[in-house]
Amino acid sequence: MALLGGTVLWSSRLPGFSPTAAAESPRSAGGAGVDVGLGIADTTGEPLGAGMDGYAVAEQTTAGIRQRLFSRAVIYVDGSTGDRVCMVTVDTPLMFQSVFLEVIRRLQQTHGDTYRADNVVLQATHTHVGPGGRSGHAMVDLVSVGFRPVTFEAQVTGIVRSIIRAHDTIGPAELTLTSTELDEVGANRSHLAFERNPQEDKDANPGGIDRTSVTLHISRNGSPVGLVNWYSIHGTAFGPEIHHISGDNKGYAAWSVETDAGVDHRNLDNAPFIAVFAQGTPGDITPNMGLVPHSGPGGADEKASARILGERQASATTTTDGTRVDGSGVTGRAQWVDMDRVQVDGKWTPDGRPGATGPAVLGSAFAASSQEDGGGLDFDIGLNEGERGGSPWVHQLNQVAPVPEDVRKVHEPKNMLLPMGYVDGMIQQRHIFSVWRIGGLVVVSLGFEPTTTSGRRLRHTVSTAMGVSEDAVVVQGYSCGYGHYMTTPEEYLQQDYEGGATAFGRYTLPAALQTVDRLARALASGEKIETGQPAGDLTGIIPDSPAVLAPPDIELQGRRFGDVLSGGGDVARGTTASVVFAGANPNNNVRLEDGYLLVTRPDGTVVADDSSWSTLLTFARDLSGVRTTVDWDTTDAEPGDYLVKLRGDARGVTGQVTPFEGTAKVCVV
Repeated sequence: MALLGGTVLWSSRLPGFSPTAAAESPRSAGGAGVDVGLGIADTTGEPLGAGMDGYAVAEQTTAGIRQRLFSRAVIYVDGSTGDRVCMVTVDTPLMFQSVFLEVIRRLQQTHGDTYRADNVVLQATHTHVGPGGRSGHAMVDLVSVGFRPVTFEAQVTGIVRSIIRAHDTIGPAELTLTSTELDEVGANRSHLAFERNPQEDKDANPGGIDRTSVTLHISRNGSPVGLVNWYSIHGTAFGPEIHHISGDNKGYAAWSVETDAGVDHRNLDNAPFIAVFAQGTPGDITPNMGLVPHSGPGGADEKASARILGERQASATTTTDGTRVDGSGVTGRAQWVDMDRVQVDGKWTPDGRPGATGPAVLGSAFAASSQEDGGGLDFDIGLNEGERGGSPWVHQLNQVAPVPEDVRKVHEPKNMLLPMGYVDGMIQQRHIFSVWRIGGLVVVSLGFEPTTTSGRRLRHTVSTAMGVSEDAVVVQGYSCGYGHYMTTPEEYLQQDYEGGATAFGRYTLPAALQTVDRLARALASGEKIETGQPAGDLTGIIPDSPAVLAPPDIELQGRRFGDVLSGGGDVARGTTASVVFAGANPNNNVRLEDGYLLVTRPDGTVVADDSSWSTLLTFARDLSGVRTTVDWDTTDAEPGDYLVKLRGDARGVTGQVTPFEGTAKVCVV
């Protein structure tokens, strides 16, 4: 299980993707090796009127697309035993049990028992500008005012499609692990909480930032076919005022690396390269390095901030100093845990005394949100993080509330505001944890947002239990469900946003450490673990959002769907070409792997689409219908003639949906 010495097999570059020659593969060198399959698919949900997850701001509803969202799947198979794990990273704010279980159900319809809850991991990148309404737990769907079946179906369909594509491409591969340090890619947004940790923790990550970027490079027969990168940073470069769907900084990083490698994001059946930019443990890491909203490296230009941060993450994948991930083992352990009732051994608590978790309760600091990134409830009602004085009126309310003493003990000193764990179906309380060994790499997955130091302790615990270097262990949150935050017990005392959102009390992290230690030791020794079963949720019970009930589309007077209302003609290179079309409700057909817009040369050559960073698609509904605006940044365009095309689908009063298309001529001069 040790990582053996070696050199990187190849490297990718931005700009100008250029693979280098590869060394002999593990299989050709005499080992069984690790087989790998890769797949990618479109998962974009409703771009009009869907509440967005992440900031919990009711006014933040989708109004268009900056960049489509994708699911990227990597399947690792033991060349000797056939044991496997499927790891999927999805451009989405949060991953929910409802999506996870439906994906498993559909896979088992086509692939039997090959893919199960104990060997599939679905992870969210945590962009905050993606459509919501996908959870089977009611609290998260509140911002969407209910369930969004179209968005749910789009995401599930795309995830399943990416996994099937990965399954169909499984074959021998060479794996190489590289690591580098990144600067100016995130800042700790909760310094007072971080400073409460022991000096050993603070020394390990100066400034409260884990700057380590880890990349698993995947090649076949000397040719690069993909990579998986882990780095910890929030997807909050775009603030709560933004209404356009995008993958934020990680979405840009993945799209740009793939584009440089020749990927056509409208033709994904045989994508030549797949770049996964997975999350690590970014619970207290913000892209707003000025520690106020809209203070990323691009300043007030949030698009620039997302791009710059994406480029910096992508640059870390070009390192040529790496270690070969040899070994044929692909094996793991997974277990569902009732996080609301864990008895924690004193081995895992700061004072050595036994402790416990309790039913989920969210604090007033949670409702205030991270005041470095924005969002949350209206501050005028006196909700603040601990750093800003907390919420005295909630504290006083807690003093007189009839709360049992054992519950107070679990959650103190949290100002308890939202006792969600006491209402069935409001919040997920049973979570699946997993530890997987892929050759010499160990991946730990859990459905929480661990802080930087929580991530460090999780890695240390697993490396100790398995007898491997911490450098061989990565931890990824946001996986297979959502349990809110995970601070260290010391950070919890500060009751900043992250502590207020640590739902199961001060010993949430110790409970997780105890769990992953058990899984890691079982994995190392070969002991079997009973995986258990998920708890029920409210999937199929939560009412659909009223916004789902959209009126039929009506043509503007004297116009047809697709007609150009304004724009087109001559545009100076470097400016934005803007065309307004007579459109229709885009939710009638979310056009997975097809898209709504194209910018082409007259000969049909596509130069941009709605996954491109140079385009922006906006839908605006008024009493007369939907007006659709296509903005195209011509900075990188060669002078000449172009066609801006809109494709859509109009739904009539009988419910019949009819496709339409509109075209405007643009000349870049």
